[in-house]
Amino acid sequence: MTRHIRHAGVFCALLLAALLVNTAWLQLVHGPSYGGNPANRRPTITRYEQPRGQILVGGRPVTGSRDTGEQLRYERTYAEGPLYAPVTGFASQRYGTTFLEHAEDPVLSGTDPMLAGFPPWNDFTRGQAPGGNVVTTLDPAAQRAAFTGLGSRKGAVAAIEPTTGRILALVSTPSYDPAELSGNGPAAAAAWARLNADPEQPLLNRAVRQTYPPGSTFKVVTAAAALDSGLVTDLDEPTDSPDPFRLPGSTTRLVNEGEGCEDASLRYAFEFSCNTVFAKLGVDVGAEAMRTAAQGFGFDDPDLRIPFSVTPSTFDAPADPAQRALSSIGQFNTRATPLQMAMVAAAVADGGQVRAPYLVERTTRSGGGTVSAAGSRPVRQVMRPTTAVRLRELMYDVVAEGTGRNAAIRGATVGGKTGTAQHGVGNKGTPYAWFVSWAQGEEDMDPRVAVAVVVEDASARRGDISGGGTAAPIARAVMEAVLRSPPAG
Repeated sequence: MTRHIRHAGVFCALLLAALLVNTAWLQLVHGPSYGGNPANRRPTITRYEQPRGQILVGGRPVTGSRDTGEQLRYERTYAEGPLYAPVTGFASQRYGTTFLEHAEDPVLSGTDPMLAGFPPWNDFTRGQAPGGNVVTTLDPAAQRAAFTGLGSRKGAVAAIEPTTGRILALVSTPSYDPAELSGNGPAAAAAWARLNADPEQPLLNRAVRQTYPPGSTFKVVTAAAALDSGLVTDLDEPTDSPDPFRLPGSTTRLVNEGEGCEDASLRYAFEFSCNTVFAKLGVDVGAEAMRTAAQGFGFDDPDLRIPFSVTPSTFDAPADPAQRALSSIGQFNTRATPLQMAMVAAAVADGGQVRAPYLVERTTRSGGGTVSAAGSRPVRQVMRPTTAVRLRELMYDVVAEGTGRNAAIRGATVGGKTGTAQHGVGNKGTPYAWFVSWAQGEEDMDPRVAVAVVVEDASARRGDISGGGTAAPIARAVMEAVLRSPPAG
């Protein structure tokens, strides 16, 4: 009998060992595949079993969570969703996350290890920390001014604090309400289908994900290259610039909208946007110097993140002089996002320095304790300080006496550059209206804000579209909003 008991005991021990080996095999080898299997709903249920953290603008949350009482318990809500959609993006139970909701998902969902108070205990209990909060750099007044200014037109606005790189406004229109996509039912599916089928592309973030020909606003870059290279030493000295200007190696003649551009000085050419002068400057500066100047401002940078990715702006500096002439006035293959052109204006305002733009001031635990902060930002000197001073003078003249008068603000120093960018086959498309600018209040030590505005207004008459008439008033409203707000810190 003892022998039979012993055999049974050994058999049971073998069964137990086999069970342990099989369990270990399943957990260690097959566990990841089971965890990622679409049929496994446990991770999804866990993800939505607690409220998501908040995204804050001006100290106020613009997001929230609603208890649905369903298996996927908490659903994302948005305050003034269309106003902040280009910043927050959406957090959908069905379609995932975008923009800040995606870039800061570990903090907002509570899965960031930095949120865990005592990781070994959390591993033992399998508890999840409450979602943390994301504090943005946005100025709510500037954001609203940009959104209201664009109104029903397609376009985008980006505003930056030049001395820090803080993004003060980021607007894209037409917009949408992210709350429509939060759930996973038929209503979310219908909203998704409608938004994706809309020819106006409300889901497209035009401020950071759409590039446009920058038109004459790119002349800021060309002027910087000409001044830094020593090609131009006196703002008021006549240039050797014929009108019309025959593009080198071709029969195409470039003309100007206005008069007085033949041999015009850089000051006059900048103030009244003479294409012929800047096209010839681009040819004379040379491909390498033009490429260096553009890349210094941030063109051709595939790694820019704010923290979500930004579509690279491009300047290919063609070796062909005729093509380079057109590229140097913001046409041909030159493309830029509104954020990139705000960086160009900010560099002029900040003494020739480009600071990496950023949208998140800090992240915090649900109780308010700081998890991470933006800290100091990389600085790149892209032109001589003396060049920046002269460019500020040129941009000031545009607003004081030239094509940018609609951006003037009483009691403030404002500089700007207008642009009307041609596009489409044979340049037959409705032009894009551009304006880039910066502003400094009477009591400010440095410029407080740099802005870029682009407007696509297909309903307007072609002759009525201009950077000064269409985009400059929007930039002025944004700059006024920032100058009325107390300085950060």
